[in-house]
Amino acid sequence: MKYLVRDKIFSIGDDYWIEDEDGRKAYLVDGKALRIRDTLELKDPSGQVLVTLREKLISLRDTMTIERDDEKLATIRKKRLSLLRNHYRVTLAEGTELDVSGRILDREFAIEYDGELLAHISRRWLRVRETYGVDIVREDADHPLMIAVAVCVIRMAEKERDDG
Repeated sequence: MKYLVRDKIFSIGDDYWIEDEDGRKAYLVDGKALRIRDTLELKDPSGQVLVTLREKLISLRDTMTIERDDEKLATIRKKRLSLLRNHYRVTLAEGTELDVSGRILDREFAIEYDGELLAHISRRWLRVRETYGVDIVREDADHPLMIAVAVCVIRMAEKERDDG
């Protein structure tokens, strides 16, 4: 399943829709303004919160968490020792780790588990300006989680670029 995500709209307080490959509204990204830390909610079309994305306030390196029903679902950090400049590690609550690597700022990267491709993020196969696609390859993958990971990693990479 492919989803279309508008790019350059990630400022806090902005809301935007993520559409499926047929152009239907699939998820609403709700940016929460006036918060101490970056907070976004990914909602279904009826307005139910599926996952919450939060910037971790105090950490040695940039960290974001993804929560579901007020329980931590995943923690995302930039991998410290990596030959690849854009390599992130996603640690799920039960201990499973996902790898995210590729050209994050170019919107060309993959989310993998143990070498198996779960999702591919790309803007190459799209003609819509300032939009990238999230192609979830595995049918049994958690779609809101895969989209949340893509959004978090892009936010973290852009923040690192802007800070230094």
